[in-house]
Amino acid sequence: MTTTLEAPAGSRTVPTDAERQAALRRMKRLATGLLIVAAVVFTVAFALQDEIPWLAYVRAAAEGAMVGAIADWFAVTALFRHPLGLPIPHTAIIPTRKNEIGATLGAFVEDEFLSDEVVVGKLRSIGISRRLGGWLAQPANAERLTAEASVAARGVLELLGDDDVEDVIERLARKHLFEPEWAPSVGRVGARLVAADQQRAAVDALLDKAEEWLAAHPEAFGSMVSDRLPRWMPGFVDRLVDDRAAREVRGFVHAVRDDPRHPLREAIDRYLADLADALQHDPATIARVEGIKNDLLESPRVREFAGEAWTAVKAALDDSLADPGSDLRASLSSAVVEVGARLVADESLAAKVDTWVTDAAAYVVRTYRHEIAGVITETVERWDAAETTRKLELQVGRDLQFIRINGTVVGALAGLAIFSVATALHAAI
Repeated sequence: MTTTLEAPAGSRTVPTDAERQAALRRMKRLATGLLIVAAVVFTVAFALQDEIPWLAYVRAAAEGAMVGAIADWFAVTALFRHPLGLPIPHTAIIPTRKNEIGATLGAFVEDEFLSDEVVVGKLRSIGISRRLGGWLAQPANAERLTAEASVAARGVLELLGDDDVEDVIERLARKHLFEPEWAPSVGRVGARLVAADQQRAAVDALLDKAEEWLAAHPEAFGSMVSDRLPRWMPGFVDRLVDDRAAREVRGFVHAVRDDPRHPLREAIDRYLADLADALQHDPATIARVEGIKNDLLESPRVREFAGEAWTAVKAALDDSLADPGSDLRASLSSAVVEVGARLVADESLAAKVDTWVTDAAAYVVRTYRHEIAGVITETVERWDAAETTRKLELQVGRDLQFIRINGTVVGALAGLAIFSVATALHAAI
């Protein structure tokens, strides 16, 4: 049992090749049957016309029907093959002139369908941005698009060679991180931070940690001071000295932390300001920093960093793209919906998108019109002549059989009319 291809609701179904072949056979049988009927009628009328005079009119109609049927059969058959297998000139037009037909079809498409006026006019009339925006604004469509894009992105990640990507990361790091001088940039940033007193937060954090550590580790000083006292001093003096030293250190740290104007803080500020200035203007300091940078540049850790960075990024992207519930997928879907909503609501943006798409399409058509149409010509040239004939006959052969049927009917009417006129003129004379 034959079936038809499914098509969207409201559109015509497309017949299969089997259905086309069956319809073609039915129409051929019908057209041939009419020819046979005309031949039988002609035979009977011709045999009896002397006894029954009015059968002469029937014989003339049947004769015209046969002539019309045979002529149109010849014309239709000549398109696809040699009638009766005879190599009559200007027959089997499609298989013998297949390449010319393909070139003509390609030129027709290029001139009539790929012209700037047709393409641009159609794109401007359909409102691409509004249609696209309405489609993208539907969450289900946005999720579908995101899912398809994620599959494509994961495929790209698989295709990318790890060594090649690591080489790119390494080259970018060397060019953008290591080629510029570090010292002046660091000095400028440091000067701005000191000028804005941003260093105080860092100093406070260090002092807090130092005080906490000293309070939690009272034994840290141990016998650091008492070991330097004379051996003849009593033991209790050693302990008193050590305790006193620990308390003094903790008190000093506490005082520095609580006093924003403490001399140590001011000394640190001056040191940082001088360091920032030296990083910008002192050749010796700049040279030392560049030396450190060059040592780091020659280190194998740069290549290792590139590999580790790419591996981490690749794994994170792959996991996020594969998980429908990931934040990345959700963010992409949300962004797609937002873009769709903006295309629908923002007339200015929609107009810009329409203009961009139209200009881009017009450029592509204008630049590659001949190549696009050439696909038709080249495709037809690659087709086998017999297969091309069969496919074209399946597509239009059924309709061409109506030519044979019409030729039979028109031939009958023409034969009857000619015979009637001739008889009337003969009787008048």
